[in-house]
Amino acid sequence: MPWSSEEEFAAGRPVPPRFPGFDERGMPLILVHHTGARTGRERINPLFYQPVDNGWAVFGTHGGSPRHPVWYGNLMANPHVTVEVGTEKVPALARLAEGAERERLWAKEIALVPKFAEFEAASGRQVPVVVLERTHGQAGEMHRATTPKC
Repeated sequence: MPWSSEEEFAAGRPVPPRFPGFDERGMPLILVHHTGARTGRERINPLFYQPVDNGWAVFGTHGGSPRHPVWYGNLMANPHVTVEVGTEKVPALARLAEGAERERLWAKEIALVPKFAEFEAASGRQVPVVVLERTHGQAGEMHRATTPKC
């Protein structure tokens, strides 16, 4: 099964096939609420994740595109986010994983999803690995505090 159709990819919505090693629910997803870097509007993206000590690692593959996904720029500009995992909404702070940490997380992810290594090779760029670390406080309060007033 292909990763996505030409129409889905052109529309910026690469759709993953079922991957071996995951149950019938498919790959693990979280919803990341974040603020648009240019618009200041709330955005929500479903992202594949890998659990880390105090949060989640997410991967900016963008289906092998030569450009980073828009959510990556948003998280780097406005790192205060809210993560929906299961029935929970958790405030978190986004940061770019670098060096040995990035390599460790990336190696683990491509062992789980080898297609991600193909995406990185096709893209001609290093796929960013972003760690979303849990913070204290109310999820809604953190998110409102980072949304600019219009």
